[in-house]
Amino acid sequence: MGVNHKHVQRLIQEMGLQVRTKKQRKYRSYKGEQGKIAPNLLQRDFSASKPNEKWLTDITEFNVKDEKRYFSLILDCFNNELIAYGLSRHPNGRLVQEMLLQAVEKLPRNANLILHSDQGIHYQMPSYQRLLTKNRISQSMSRKGNCLDNAAMESFLGRMKTECFHGKLFTRIDELEKVINDYVRYYNEERIQLKLKGLSPIQYRK
Repeated sequence: MGVNHKHVQRLIQEMGLQVRTKKQRKYRSYKGEQGKIAPNLLQRDFSASKPNEKWLTDITEFNVKDEKRYFSLILDCFNNELIAYGLSRHPNGRLVQEMLLQAVEKLPRNANLILHSDQGIHYQMPSYQRLLTKNRISQSMSRKGNCLDNAAMESFLGRMKTECFHGKLFTRIDELEKVINDYVRYYNEERIQLKLKGLSPIQYRK
């Protein structure tokens, strides 16, 4: 049985409930300093006055039977819009770089953008950092082991797993892919947020 996200959200609002996310084991991509560590330009300031000013990125994992799938995403601080995402069997450089290329296609040429992440090995790779430089994107990183430095992204992932995946066991990859694709569309186009004056991310941007 599928989850009707709009119905769940309406009930939560009508009943005055607060969604609480069950703590899950988080995927850790930190493998030590294997490349250049960028400064923490964001300093936990997730506010943005316009689109494409501050982006957040991260990777999380989902279990499918005896396998794992890794979900990489970019979020815009201005309207919490999910800009780009990718799903892969391996949490490698190819996953994050292909996702970054997908996001850059939507980026105006005159953007003055900061992209913030943790210190995961993928974000330390010279090829990834060259891609940022080529597109005039300033790289920012959280301090080692400090999830609060990327708290807005942590909040989004917790909310996504609560609304979409909590208690659900996936047996097929295509099932997971469909749920993620459906949720991203719903979240960007329909899911209203108080921060956005009761609008969805795309409605607020327009």
